[in-house]
Amino acid sequence: MHQKTILKNGLRVIIAPMAGTKTATVLVMVGTGGKYETRETSGISHFLEHLFFKGTKKRQTTSKIAESLEILGADYDAFTSKEYTGFYAKTANFNFDKSAEIISDILINSLFFKEEIERERGVILEEIKMIKDDPPRYIGDLFEILLYGDTPAGWDFGGTPETVGSIAREQILKYFKSQYVSKNIVISVAGAVNETDVLREVKKYFGDFNGRDFKRKDPVKEKQEKPQVLLYNKKTDQTHISLGVRAYSMAHADRHVLALLGIILGGGMSSRLFTSVRGDLGLAYYIYSSSDLYTDCGYFTTQAGIDAKNVEKTVGIILSEYKKIAEKGPAAAELQKVKDYIKGRMIMSLESSSAMASFFAGQEILEGKILTPEEKMAKIDAVSVDDIQRVAKDIFKNEKLNLAVVGPLKKKDEERLGKILRL
Repeated sequence: MHQKTILKNGLRVIIAPMAGTKTATVLVMVGTGGKYETRETSGISHFLEHLFFKGTKKRQTTSKIAESLEILGADYDAFTSKEYTGFYAKTANFNFDKSAEIISDILINSLFFKEEIERERGVILEEIKMIKDDPPRYIGDLFEILLYGDTPAGWDFGGTPETVGSIAREQILKYFKSQYVSKNIVISVAGAVNETDVLREVKKYFGDFNGRDFKRKDPVKEKQEKPQVLLYNKKTDQTHISLGVRAYSMAHADRHVLALLGIILGGGMSSRLFTSVRGDLGLAYYIYSSSDLYTDCGYFTTQAGIDAKNVEKTVGIILSEYKKIAEKGPAAAELQKVKDYIKGRMIMSLESSSAMASFFAGQEILEGKILTPEEKMAKIDAVSVDDIQRVAKDIFKNEKLNLAVVGPLKKKDEERLGKILRL
């Protein structure tokens, strides 16, 4: 289904031909992000991602880069996280070589003009404000601040107004040279493509990445002895909560058990928490559970938007469901239902070339190994009722509980809410 090749300079190339599509996606993923930064350079990965679209030797303006991609009818974008940064272009398959050349141009030949850095600095400062003005989005950041505090794992990968406001061009160039090296890059191509043609084009356009070593990140150190609460006071009509526990990293053998547990509790309209909190009581418009896994840490959380007066009641219901599944586990039919759900969603999500390219690149850059969709589904099928209950018992413990809240609450409410964090 896919072919992996390692070039002489260490760059990894994954090619996934697909039948039934006429598109092709080239995705370049780099193993760097917020966790690779220092306090002084917090946000530099995201800043650099923006700057790649500001001008190269061949295309010296943002509009020239955009025009080159849009004339191909391309769907293109870039993204940054705490552990990786990515750049992609999806086009009709006969335009693959052109899109690959453009992506290589911005990554290898960007000029990082000083005036563009200053202009984009203002853009990113506005983006930081926008995220804090979006409570359903910011609550996730707040939960990680609660878990990991003043460490790279706890910092917003977008940085702060102070760090973004002071990052200099010299720091950006140094970071680029340190992290954007061939051994730290995966190129994933999926769609209506031929392996031989793709490998030839990749070697031609991406062969200039150097083979130096790169800076690794420090591992996350987990430590928690009692329940924790963190409030972010904001005048909102709806209060947003994230209630969860420390769990596993993506290398853990029970990662697929954790994923199924999330669907049972809050993964769809027939899930336990959706039924109880929204369907039966009408307390929330949205509520869902999920697991977020990194290479060196991970957590399980339930997020919901509710009226401020219903925070305690909703927290109590979530805790009750956590406790119930740890004590009794799921019914066999319930577990089979969520297995069918997750496998069906996986199959549908991988119909597009962009999703397929991401599926392979993400595994390779983060784990250094790849499971095919069929292998992942086999692991899901292997999860038992006892596995779900065992994992629930392991993670749902009082000392692991964490509650983050965005809404019109005061600092004094932290103590009150902390007292109800009991299973």
